[in-house]
Amino acid sequence: MQQRTKQIIAITTTIALMGFLLAQPIKGLVNEDKNAATDAHATSQATFELMSQQAKQGLNPQIIGEISTIESKLTKASGAEKVALLQQLASKWDDVNKPAPLGFVYEELAKLEPQFEYWFKAGDAYRAAYTNLRDTALVRELNSYAINAYQNALKYNADDLDAKTGLGSAYVTGTDNPMQGIALLQEVVKADPSHVEANKSLGLFSMQSRQFDRAIDRFKTVIEQQPDAESYFYLATSYENIGLKREAIAAFEKSRDLAADPTLTQFINRKIDELSK
Repeated sequence: MQQRTKQIIAITTTIALMGFLLAQPIKGLVNEDKNAATDAHATSQATFELMSQQAKQGLNPQIIGEISTIESKLTKASGAEKVALLQQLASKWDDVNKPAPLGFVYEELAKLEPQFEYWFKAGDAYRAAYTNLRDTALVRELNSYAINAYQNALKYNADDLDAKTGLGSAYVTGTDNPMQGIALLQEVVKADPSHVEANKSLGLFSMQSRQFDRAIDRFKTVIEQQPDAESYFYLATSYENIGLKREAIAAFEKSRDLAADPTLTQFINRKIDELSK
């Protein structure tokens, strides 16, 4: 159920931001000599405390109380007790699908017990947190945190394809040198041509650069491995942009059926009606 909720959130956000995405220039294609994201936390305005406060807004009072109790205990904890409390806190934030504070929790765990898993999960959480934001300053900041986390993860396992994918995607979406990220993502699909997240990231980049034929190939690969509402939506949008209406309708219908969300259903039905004329 939680995974389905996340997919619905992702695809609903896709609807809202698709026009914005396709209208944006690809940073770095003209001037690729600019530096990538600055060192994480160097000029931070996003803190663990602030992200926690924002994430609590609208939550069930009981959940807020449980999270606040753990946070209060953390101020006096150390060693194994602090690690255990942070693990509890991570579980709480994950349960309510709040990736921004979750990223900070995993980073704190990684500093206490340095290991691949914590750094990798921090990177994934930070990247999930900024994906749905429109505050460009906060997006860039969380993106730099994600890059830092993935870089640290790769120090422990330099060959991990998922960490390379996360780092490559973060470079593509949030820095002035996306080609560095593209190179990493291409390295991943060379090692594993069916890698879901790498193909999805390359597909999104192809959409943003209006290379819809390439995007279609990428999302077909994704769907062969992991058919989900979001990927079918991107595939449908790519078909629509090159005038393949029948294929777009079929992909939109798949997206609608997999998401089973009333808001998405209404939107896609309108799209299908438009494409059927």
